[in-house]
Amino acid sequence: MSLGDEGQTRTRLPDSGGDVYGGARRGGRTSSRSLVTVVGVVVLLIAAIAFANRGGDDSSSSTSAGDKPDSASTAASGTKPVAGKAAGIPSGFAHDQQGAESAAANYASALGSEGMFNASRRHEIVQTVADPSAVTRLQSGFDADYSADFLKKIGLNNDGSAPAGTTFVNRTLPAGTKVTSFSADAATVEVWCSGLFGLAGRDSTNPVTSGWFTVTMKLNWSGGGWKVLASSQKTGPTPVTDDNPVSGADEIGKAVKEFGGFTYAR
Repeated sequence: MSLGDEGQTRTRLPDSGGDVYGGARRGGRTSSRSLVTVVGVVVLLIAAIAFANRGGDDSSSSTSAGDKPDSASTAASGTKPVAGKAAGIPSGFAHDQQGAESAAANYASALGSEGMFNASRRHEIVQTVADPSAVTRLQSGFDADYSADFLKKIGLNNDGSAPAGTTFVNRTLPAGTKVTSFSADAATVEVWCSGLFGLAGRDSTNPVTSGWFTVTMKLNWSGGGWKVLASSQKTGPTPVTDDNPVSGADEIGKAVKEFGGFTYAR
């Protein structure tokens, strides 16, 4: 699932080639796979040991202080997730930069959820996270995107529910946040995410696939909380996919039902 310019949505449909849920697995490796795995683990251990032994001795490194990443951009803030919720969406984020980042992560997750495919729930989500000045614009855009024709194209019923025997999956999972601009009452936050989208079922022609993208959210401090003014999205950064075997439809459907989502904090 993707969020387009000004809150518009775009959904990437999975490739139809191959019956993923028919028991297909990624192409097998040669007998050297075990050796490659062992070598990979050893390399990781060596790297970890080298990192741990660096200590604080800057003389052992040729990297200047100016080349080092800002630790604040890569480390969690340590702030606990908020306890409050509005319409099932986390709320009550602090009126500071960390609060804006946490709000952006949680709003990206909500706007990239399966709830957006049901008109009633979609309106509830938008009205909860959007700035009052942007509600009408954002809601109109989303309603146009989630048309009956679109739902039919991806295999859903008119109310956004999955056909009998299948489980609909649409999750946005924030991996990190970055503030690109901030003032007392406005913030622009980038949220790096992975996503899951598709229908888990033995007869599904749109199996669950994963992807990576970055959502940029423009937020405004309004009514005692951070609210969405606009959002846009770009593909990536995308890591190399590992060699895990593809799970079957039953396993994916079971996981979706048993594993709930998170309240994200910076």
